[in-house]
Amino acid sequence: MSSRTSLGGQPITIRRAVARDAKRLTRLVRGSGAYAGKYAAAVAGYRVGPDYIEAHRVFVAVGAHEGGDRVLGFYSLVLAPPELDLLFVADEAQKRGIGRLLVAHMQSEARAAGLDRVKLVAHLPSADFYHRVGAVRTGTAFANPPAVPWDRPEFEFRITSE
Repeated sequence: MSSRTSLGGQPITIRRAVARDAKRLTRLVRGSGAYAGKYAAAVAGYRVGPDYIEAHRVFVAVGAHEGGDRVLGFYSLVLAPPELDLLFVADEAQKRGIGRLLVAHMQSEARAAGLDRVKLVAHLPSADFYHRVGAVRTGTAFANPPAVPWDRPEFEFRITSE
């Protein structure tokens, strides 16, 4: 499923990620300002590889740019068990509705796949965002040092039929 929309006059397309997107998605994750400071170690060696893109439903929000498409954000929906595994918006594209567009697209994909709920373990700085876009807090994922030395909130999107 690919969809087109516009944000502030800029056309935005959400399309399925392909293997050649892997390096750009990895750079977006590793360069995320949400993971600066004490959180930096969590994404320092993170890689979104072509194998990951092939195995999951990964979608990319792109905007037209002078040199071609510019990646504004992406998400990854894992079907079994249903989980929003990744959702990132480029730092310079935040506060423009890209995250909200990606969540709406994810919900549509989940609905099409027959899912009735999608779990996510949120990064602490993004917890308020998930609450604002309709996710319901369901618990806490406890720290798992050394990989993740802090507790994280668990949320769930309840997928309704349209």
